[in-house]
Amino acid sequence: MRYSVALLALASAAFVLPLVPARAQQAPQQSPQWFVPGQQQQKAPPRTNPHATPQAAPTPGPEAAQTPQPAGPPPPQMQLQLPPVPQLPPLPKGSAPPAAVIGVLGVPEVMRASTAAQEVERTIGGRRAKLNQDAQKEQAAWRDMQQALVNDRAKLKPDQIRTRERALQDRITNAQREFRERNRIIQEEGQYALGQIEQTLIAVIRQVSESRGMNLVLHRQQVALNVNEFDITAQVADELNKILPHVIIPAEGQEPPMVPVKPQAAAPSKAPAAAGGAPQAGASAPAPASAPAPAPSVSVTPAPPSPPASNGK
Repeated sequence: MRYSVALLALASAAFVLPLVPARAQQAPQQSPQWFVPGQQQQKAPPRTNPHATPQAAPTPGPEAAQTPQPAGPPPPQMQLQLPPVPQLPPLPKGSAPPAAVIGVLGVPEVMRASTAAQEVERTIGGRRAKLNQDAQKEQAAWRDMQQALVNDRAKLKPDQIRTRERALQDRITNAQREFRERNRIIQEEGQYALGQIEQTLIAVIRQVSESRGMNLVLHRQQVALNVNEFDITAQVADELNKILPHVIIPAEGQEPPMVPVKPQAAAPSKAPAAAGGAPQAGASAPAPASAPAPAPSVSVTPAPPSPPASNGK
């Protein structure tokens, strides 16, 4: 309770202190009226020299007395002056890409039909639900301890109150650290399991596209209209379930295997990409040492967030 009162006092001071300079700034300042432009000001009459010879001075017009004269023309607007674009020489003629043979794939549908993905969802989802239940039970225990301290405060000594308050704070700190660690491990377990599905899915897409003679695979959400013969979703899902019906999920509370990340050297420009744009899992298994033979590049990029469009025949 003392901590709560102290925190309230500090919070009140934080809200009161900024008001003091604000009021000081709002105090009216006496500014001379003759500095306001566009108004006729009362000036002191010029001193006259009785010994000077009177001369006829030009009388300014009424507009000159009311409108202040500008100091000069406004400065011109400036912009950056970039250097000229270099002359680009023509490049030698290269080989034309092959004719596009297009396939359409629904990745969310494949993941829903995957038995391995369903297993991961059940296992990891159950561990998350258990973590939430444990956190709720621990929070209830904190409230009970705090209420008991409030009820016994009148008959406790100051050192006993401090001891119980310190014990409650230590329990809260240790429990929060434990829950964060458990949550981190659960996330890594899910990434490890999904990483196995992702890398196998890339290989299956390449296998199915090669068997159908396709060299370009698009997400179904990116296509407004296509015929069913372009869609390889069902075939990819069947092959994925045959090759990977289950995945390795670490035991509860056990961290998945990790390897140190090595800096990758710059790959030659002619090296074909395994599958460009494929999502990489944070704790996925290490890639095989020998890559498969290069095949027609099939882009497997993350699906856009837009809802799937209807397919027509």
